[in-house]
Amino acid sequence: MIDLIYKIGHFLLITVFATALGLLFMGIARKIIARIQKRYGPPVYQPYLDVLKLFGKDAITHGFIFDFGAVMALGGVIATLFFIPLGSWQLYSMEGTVLLVIYLLAVASLGMAMGTVGSGNPQASIGISRALTQMLGYELPFLVILFSLIFRYQTSSIWGLMQAQAGSFLNWNLFAYPMMALVAFVVLIGMMGKKPFDAMIAPSEIGSGPVVESGGKYLGMLLLQKSITIIIELALYVNLFLGGADNIFSFSFKMLIVWILATMFGSLFPRFRIEDGVKFFWKWPLGIAILQALYIII
Repeated sequence: MIDLIYKIGHFLLITVFATALGLLFMGIARKIIARIQKRYGPPVYQPYLDVLKLFGKDAITHGFIFDFGAVMALGGVIATLFFIPLGSWQLYSMEGTVLLVIYLLAVASLGMAMGTVGSGNPQASIGISRALTQMLGYELPFLVILFSLIFRYQTSSIWGLMQAQAGSFLNWNLFAYPMMALVAFVVLIGMMGKKPFDAMIAPSEIGSGPVVESGGKYLGMLLLQKSITIIIELALYVNLFLGGADNIFSFSFKMLIVWILATMFGSLFPRFRIEDGVKFFWKWPLGIAILQALYIII
């Protein structure tokens, strides 16, 4: 019983921490982009105010499917926190977690798709179709990378892949397999939906796509889902290529560095059309990932 209470408390702590840190990173990204564009920008705590404001507003529902989609999207990423190491914080470690995390992230995306169907808005449908199409683009090279690392270290546990890089920073996969780390970084930008791979939201074209009909608590839930997803995706990259960390502070610092680099990278390029984005992922990242996989196997 005491162990169960400890697990629940630990899980709640991880969830609150990931949410708060994700919102902070979103505020930092706004500030960075504003400074690059020679603007002052909103304060870094603006996302916190946005969440509080949204949950305090009236919301319009479009039926059960719309409601369930928002809950499914948020629940999918919260469930993922069970299996992703955040420094020394992890609830469950077992073989197959690296693939389970990818599956649970897909569940969150399907939740957003359900909400889109429930809303009936054509712009939302265009946005989610673009998001799912882009997912096909970046998941293929990412799966090649994952299976290459699994073959190299003979483990499909995220914790095991992190421990395989222990010792010196020279053991990090960033230095052992730099081309693979570069491909994973490009894939990470696509997963997070940052420019040039943000055609699924495209505010000037389709009014933010999947969330165009969301307001009040529904938009607040999706904002929380986005903040947790950012931390999960950054944590996955840090664990696989930067050796993880033995404490939450070092781990958070590594995630912050990767986030800043991704934000700066995204602010320098215009938006790809969705078909151009998929072609890009299936050409350069996939080709380099396959070459790196052959190098590991041979």
